[in-house]
Amino acid sequence: MSVKKVVQLIEDNEVRFVDLRFTDTKGKQHHFTIPARVVLEDPEEWFEHGHPFDGSSMGGWKGVQASDMQLRPDPKTAYIDPFYDDATVVLTCDVIDPADGKGYDRDPRSIARRAENYLKSTGIGDTAFFGPEPEFFVFDGIEFETHMHQARFEITSETAAWSSGKHYDGQNTGHRPMVKGGYSPIAPVDQGQDLRSAMVNVLEEIGIPVEVHHGEVGTGTQMELGTKFSTLVQRADWTQDMKYVIWNVAHNFGKTATFMPKPLMGDNGSGMHVHQSIWKDGKNLFSGDGYAGLSEMALYYIGGIIKHAKALNAITNPSTNSYKRLVPHFEAPVKLAYSAKNRSASIRIPAVSSPKAMRIEARFPDPTANPYLCFAALLMAGLDGIQNKIHPGDPATKNLYDLPPEEDAQVPTVCASLEEALQALKADHEFLLRGGVFSQDWIDSYIAFKSEDVRRMQMAPHPLEFEMYYSL
Repeated sequence: MSVKKVVQLIEDNEVRFVDLRFTDTKGKQHHFTIPARVVLEDPEEWFEHGHPFDGSSMGGWKGVQASDMQLRPDPKTAYIDPFYDDATVVLTCDVIDPADGKGYDRDPRSIARRAENYLKSTGIGDTAFFGPEPEFFVFDGIEFETHMHQARFEITSETAAWSSGKHYDGQNTGHRPMVKGGYSPIAPVDQGQDLRSAMVNVLEEIGIPVEVHHGEVGTGTQMELGTKFSTLVQRADWTQDMKYVIWNVAHNFGKTATFMPKPLMGDNGSGMHVHQSIWKDGKNLFSGDGYAGLSEMALYYIGGIIKHAKALNAITNPSTNSYKRLVPHFEAPVKLAYSAKNRSASIRIPAVSSPKAMRIEARFPDPTANPYLCFAALLMAGLDGIQNKIHPGDPATKNLYDLPPEEDAQVPTVCASLEEALQALKADHEFLLRGGVFSQDWIDSYIAFKSEDVRRMQMAPHPLEFEMYYSL
């Protein structure tokens, strides 16, 4: 969408406000709202110079000594917000450092833009396509609190397995998915159909194409909305907008949605499988005559991801909760191997009906990942694999969860904790610095920023520790 079309969108819909949105290091969106007349006074000038704001208040960004930043809106991202009472156009923004007029080196969207530009500069390809699959849970309610003398959480869900013995107004209908029983049952076991359809309707209205929706494995209720792939930056934009829509539609239904990877003990967690391919001059470079229809380039790309996977974990699995999902036997892709069909491997090659659809699927990321950083880091690892011809070895043909001990020891795994992942990133990040995509300053600040999450978790007694150790 051009500036002219944004102006037309504002005028045709009698829009009162413009909402400027941007994403912080953690992946959380923020916004400033301005009257639409400010944009209409001189649209070209306003889109060029954007809106000033104080960047020092963003966690993981620079302090007050470098606080002045500009939000530069991207007219291609415009849509009318489906939840505000007053007609409001939403614009996703790049964060610009006024010192040099370039994208701020800690702005996730600017990092993603630099990753796209770096791909082009290498001559390897001109376009990287990404297709994430963020899973999520929808509960009826959630309570949590943490004090020096008390820590607790309680999830309320009438559709969860633990509610099968409860007394609801004199009756319990009994139709609900049991543990690990939520994958695509029909109603009345699936009680999320109308909610998911409402989410799909809103996503389609704001321009995000949806291909499928269904219940996921976890009880209580876990869901997935399958949306179309797109280029790196646009697909990250869509992922942010998608999470916004899911949260707010659930809220309007009187429910609460979460992308937390492991909210339930003893059932499946929520992943964000990321499909990827590189194209050049309209041709899919991952299609070939190798294993499962892959090209040699695609195999090298896989090799790069496997080589750098532990460092990638700090970005693709950036929460302490992420590693409660990355344990064996809950369909968690902890083994760093690749395979067609075998879902126990961390890299899967989906079956496709056309060479144009050929792609690889990284299965270890989760939806707490900042999509701009996640996609950019995956691309940089894959490009390193291509540039250095890092072959991933033979594909995995066995169930990697049930290997004999001597074979199991030969297959590398993802990190077991955020602390381990941050140490891996500290030791292995040169591939991210190429082309100025990520900066050394960003790496250092990110490790320091996320280490605070580790420190907080290390200092907090866990309820299970009372069960295990109180009487010792």
